[in-house]
Parts: sequence; C-alpha cells; structure tokens
Amino acid sequence: MSPTDDADRRLRRALLDNMPDMAWIKDRESRYLAVSSAYLETLGVNEADVIGRKPEEVWPADVADVYLQTDRAVLRSGKRRRYEESRRDPGGELRWYDTIKSPIRDDAGRIVGTVGISRDITRRKASEAELIASRAELRRLSGAEQRARESERARIARELHDELGQTLTAIKMQLVSLKSVAPIPAETLAGRLERLIGIVDQSVVDLRRIATELRPLILDELGLPAALEWLAQTVSEQAQLAVALDFEVGDPPFDPDARTAAFRIVQEALTNAVRHGHASQARVFGRRRGDAFEITVEDDGRGIEPSSTPTGRLGLAGMRERARLAGGTVEIVGAPGRGTTVTLRLPLPRGGSAKRKR
Repeated sequence: MSPTDDADRRLRRALLDNMPDMAWIKDRESRYLAVSSAYLETLGVNEADVIGRKPEEVWPADVADVYLQTDRAVLRSGKRRRYEESRRDPGGELRWYDTIKSPIRDDAGRIVGTVGISRDITRRKASEAELIASRAELRRLSGAEQRARESERARIARELHDELGQTLTAIKMQLVSLKSVAPIPAETLAGRLERLIGIVDQSVVDLRRIATELRPLILDELGLPAALEWLAQTVSEQAQLAVALDFEVGDPPFDPDARTAAFRIVQEALTNAVRHGHASQARVFGRRRGDAFEITVEDDGRGIEPSSTPTGRLGLAGMRERARLAGGTVEIVGAPGRGTTVTLRLPLPRGGSAKRKR
C-alpha cells in the first residue's frame, strides 16, 4: 500500500468514526468496504463481521432485500436515492431512518460503488405521529364542542319555554281573570294575589337555577372551594352520590381561567362517576404539591376499561384538553370494579397569589 493510499484510508476512517450517523461504502457487488462506528454500534457487531460481506450476510433477509434493490437502483440510474425505512434494533424496538445513497465514480466517470448514510429519525417520526393524532383529536373535540354548545342552547331554550314561559303565562291568566271579575271580594283577591306571589317566587328560583347551571356565580365571588362545595351538595341531592370535600388549604391562587378549568374538570369527573361509573360515593380533595396544586376525585364506581383512553371518550379528552390549556395535566386511572381516580395538577402562579376578576 502506497503512502497516499494509507493516508486516504486513515482519512476515510477518521471521517467515518466521527460521524454520528450510520455510514458505509460499498463496491459494485454491494460488498461493504468501510462502515462508520455508529453503524457497528447499531448492529452490535465488530468491523470484521461486516467488511467484505454483502447485505444478506449482515442483515435479516427482508432488510437485505431492500438494501440490494436500492443499491442496484443507484448503480443503474447513476443518481442519488433518498428514502425512509424502518427496522428493528437488536433489542426489538422499531426504529425509523432517513437513508441517502449515492454513486461513487472513478476518475473516468465510471460508477465503481455506492456510499450511503442513515440518520435515526425515530423521535421525529414519533413527534409527527403525535402531531397528527393531536390534530385529529382537536378536530374531533371541536366538532363535539359545537354539538355540545348547540345541545346546551336547546336545553336552555326548553328550560325557558317550559319553566319560565309557563310561569309567565300563568301570571298573565291570573291578571286577566282579576281584570274581568269585578268587584272581587277581599278574601278572593288576597288568595289570588298570594298565588301570583308564589308563581313569581318560583320563577325567580327557576331563573337562578338556570343561570347557576350555566356558570355558578359563587365560583367568581367566593372562590373554588365554595363552588366545589356547592357542586358537591348539588350532585349529592340530584344524583344520590355522596360527595366528601376536603381542601388542605383555602382558595388556591389560580387565575380565572385555571379556576374555571378546575371546576369544570371536577364537575365532569363527578358526572362520569354517576353516569358511567354508577358510583355511590366520591371524594374530592385538594393538596399543594410544591409549585403546583393537585385536586383528586376518587369514586367507588365500576372503574374504567383499559380501552377507555382519553381519545375513546369525549369527556375524558375534554378534561385533558381543559387542563392543558390551563398549563396543567390530568391523570385518569382505574380498573373495572375498583373505581376511578382523576388527578388534576395545575401550576400555581409565581408570587403566591392571583388577582380575582370581579
């Protein structure tokens, strides 16, 4: 070997050894002439196990067949070829690679081999898949939100028509009756006025109930613990679910958006406990954990099936999305017959307090 050839070999070796990606050089028969250290590390073999061998002597048959076909395509066309491939590493984990192969030419322009490089893009592919799934979930949630909004509008319309509409109609009929009957004995007049007062009182109760169900004013006026106490009492009365509330400290210093998110997530968790879990008891407790505040909802219901992922149920997906928008997280765990636990973790604002909007 001439000094020049030896220098070229050492330079090539230095380049290959310092490349973070898998790289190789092959002759026209697809025999390996040189490989990078990253290549050997990926395969978990020594250089002697690769040099002078063909792909079918190094790789599994299905992988080797792809490599031979792409080698021949480059040799035949004389053009660079780029493609993505997947294969399992020695540990069995599926990994993705961005592979580029190019022809090697001699001084006369003849193709004498190929050179290639493969970069591990497994993390990028996972991020892409996560992004695609996230967008699909966002579209699904957006559609569900629209349907829920229309459903809520329809419910409010029915409430106003059936409750307040009928009440106002009754008041009008009583007033028309009073107008058409004259003179009216004092006792009769007093009795009818009492009935009218009772109808008006019921109208006020119905109006307050409808407004509270839309958004409890107590959440803005008295804070999260008071609103959750009202929620626990309401659920206990309407759904026969015994709810125990335990807050380690007072009102967490959340901003209005985070406070609303916390209330709605607990509300959804209790709704699920009744509707899906058929629970008889639930417990809501809040604790400060470092720079965050945790609210946990536990129930003794049926639990959730392993397949009930957040994307499998809109309520669960909605809870996670609310928490994410507020800068927090939601963990939902459970087992069939053992109840469900929903843990909300929201960061506390720096400085320890947040001004409450009135």
